[in-house]
Amino acid sequence: MARFTPLEQRIDEWAHRRLDRVRGAAANPQSASTSAASPRLRTWAVEFTVFVLKQAWACVFGGALLAVLVLTRLWYPESAALARNDFLVLAALAIQILMVVFKLETLRELRVIILFHIVGTVMEIFKTDAGSWTYEGDGVLHIFGVPLYSGFMYAAVGSYMVRVFRLFELRFDRYPRRWITAILATLIYINFFSHHFIVDARWFLFAAIAVVWWRTVMHVRVSRVRFRMPVLVAFVLVSIFIWIAENVATWSNAWVYPNQSDGWELVSIAKLGSWLLLMIVSVVLVTWVEKPRPPEPLGDSAKQQP
Repeated sequence: MARFTPLEQRIDEWAHRRLDRVRGAAANPQSASTSAASPRLRTWAVEFTVFVLKQAWACVFGGALLAVLVLTRLWYPESAALARNDFLVLAALAIQILMVVFKLETLRELRVIILFHIVGTVMEIFKTDAGSWTYEGDGVLHIFGVPLYSGFMYAAVGSYMVRVFRLFELRFDRYPRRWITAILATLIYINFFSHHFIVDARWFLFAAIAVVWWRTVMHVRVSRVRFRMPVLVAFVLVSIFIWIAENVATWSNAWVYPNQSDGWELVSIAKLGSWLLLMIVSVVLVTWVEKPRPPEPLGDSAKQQP
């Protein structure tokens, strides 16, 4: 059993109660007149509901931070004594503290999130100095011109990744050796810096990602049903999700790309590649805390879906 927080445990218990009722109704001879598809439909409805709830819960830190960005973009007064950038830092810190105090996040997750914060902030300092993007607005809670809330945005990605591992009890067939993934993640991280001075190796890195994870299949437990998915497909889907969130964040003026300096416009679809590379770094960091494990044998209460 995964290490659930109290709220997560209640979601899981609710799902099991609902599924037990569906199973009981299907086994009742008096329900023979009911369509055979009805129990299956209700089972899928419960599983889909749990999937949505767990995904939303995995995104809770990033979602809360994104909500604050949007709300302050719409309503934060320009004449406020506290600069918006400083308010965002304090708000992000408050969200993080509240999640730990109310046991909405485990201390194990917090350690990973702090690591993401450090890794992200270092890259932010370099990238803003290189002109890849800029931060507007005043404030004192900056480091080398980068507002400290920027690190929390990377932490939001880390929070999602580590929560998904736990909430969905991720298991993997033929996961590559972690030392290989660590080397690849290191090369990706170096390329984020080095491509400003030498050739951009991202196409080589994309090919390496495909080779390393080509045979890996991810097993996902929702409530009782387990799904299988090629892990490369999961990487792409999460990258798209982050790209959508990035568009919301840039619209809210969290940061500005050079082509958005005269007014907001959609973030280039080419950024999907950058997010894919960054997500690989994220996955590798998480797997050094949550060691990838092979699938467990199916029990009577679990079903496997392709």
